[in-house]
Amino acid sequence: MFSKIKTCATAKEIWEKLVQICEGSDETKENKLTVAQQKYEEIKMKDGETMTEFDERFSAIIIELNILGKEYSNRELVLKVMSALPREWDMKTMAMRESKDLNKMELHDLFANLKAYEFELETRSEAPSTSQPTKALAAATAEPCSPSTSKSADQLSDDVMSL
Repeated sequence: MFSKIKTCATAKEIWEKLVQICEGSDETKENKLTVAQQKYEEIKMKDGETMTEFDERFSAIIIELNILGKEYSNRELVLKVMSALPREWDMKTMAMRESKDLNKMELHDLFANLKAYEFELETRSEAPSTSQPTKALAAATAEPCSPSTSKSADQLSDDVMSL
């Protein structure tokens, strides 16, 4: 950077050179805005990406757009985030659309809510499964029944209770 401004004689020249280097011309700014808007329009949560990672990636794009002079309403941002989520999140987003006033919802509140839901899902998936007796019952009742091997209802009931 110093090599680009070392030939400037005044502070004003240095400043103008730095502005040109960092911000670019009007055409450069317009190109940056176009690219940032495309990133915004095409953003989707990636497979395996956590909500925190997606929040950081989305926020970086919004900050870039704000710097370039493009601002969106909270409602537009909230709807964009909801539409960028994978299908697994559809039930959660539909519930939020119905229960919350999206005009008043702040982006950080949305991400806090989604992060809490993600944590809840992770906690549930790590909990030991309680459906094993059901699986065993399904396996026991899935056996083909023939007159010689069929069990009476009382015997099946006793087998289920023992499970």
